[in-house]
Amino acid sequence: MRKLENKSVLVTGGAGFIGSNLIETLLGQNNKVICLDNFATGKRKNIDPFNANPNFTLIEGDIRNLDDCIKATNGVDVVLHQAALGSVPRSINDPITSNDVNVSGFINMLVAARDSGVKRFVYAASSSTYGDSKNLPKVEHIIGKPLSPYAITKYVNELYADVFANLYNMQIIGLRYFNVFGRRQDPDGAYAAVIPKFVKSLIDKESPIINGDGTFSRDFTYIDNVVQANQLAATVEAEKAINTVYNVAFGERTTLNELTTWLKEFLAEFDSDIANVEIKHHEERSGDIPHSLASIEKAKELLNYNPKYSIKEGLKEAIKWYWENLK
Repeated sequence: MRKLENKSVLVTGGAGFIGSNLIETLLGQNNKVICLDNFATGKRKNIDPFNANPNFTLIEGDIRNLDDCIKATNGVDVVLHQAALGSVPRSINDPITSNDVNVSGFINMLVAARDSGVKRFVYAASSSTYGDSKNLPKVEHIIGKPLSPYAITKYVNELYADVFANLYNMQIIGLRYFNVFGRRQDPDGAYAAVIPKFVKSLIDKESPIINGDGTFSRDFTYIDNVVQANQLAATVEAEKAINTVYNVAFGERTTLNELTTWLKEFLAEFDSDIANVEIKHHEERSGDIPHSLASIEKAKELLNYNPKYSIKEGLKEAIKWYWENLK
């Protein structure tokens, strides 16, 4: 697999779940890594292990501040832009802040990268862009109408990326993440993702709550698959592979009922009582799409993407980490 090596790399949102995993890998490959984060959602503990590394630099700043973006992109070869306010419910409750961070912050980063002569700009797009499209699996060129403010912001990112690539001769690639999970993903807070939230509940012998009847399905994607995709997007040279978007997923669909069954099974290996924890159901959540499944054929063909971790394999790895860190 192609690796990003011996470069100067900026990871925005580097103290977050995905960003910190990217940084860990990149530092192990002899890169100089700059982390830009305002710690609105990122955690200092995620980057504490890197502070002693001479190749790691933290810039505490905000992508909504153009000066911070310019400072962070100075002398950088590659930008891996992960900074965003995630969560559909958060965007429904506060669409203004989601737009400020995800759209205005994104434009700031594009302008800073353009003016700093950054060679490659890879950004976190989202499967929420597919909106109300009923097509399964999701293919990159067929999308529907967005169902939330968050989805709108991520689609607008794609539109701006396309315009900047064409107007300013930039090399930009978007990665539409599908339900990423794994080590360092925060289980706490109102907007925690479903897998870490359920894992924490089960470890605490509390009933996880499924919104709906549990038949909604997602293409859950382990973090190491996402790290692989970012490296491939940052290093691909074929012209037809650049200035486009890719689905980043495993390419399999799992219902929430199946997910909770596996979580109980794998966690019961550490504590057998977890097998008896009841699963509860509440009403469906507004803005949620019923089913999500990615076609990863485009990424396989043009990026040579080959995800190593299935949902089950990823869950086993993630649960080991959570058991050690949440107990």
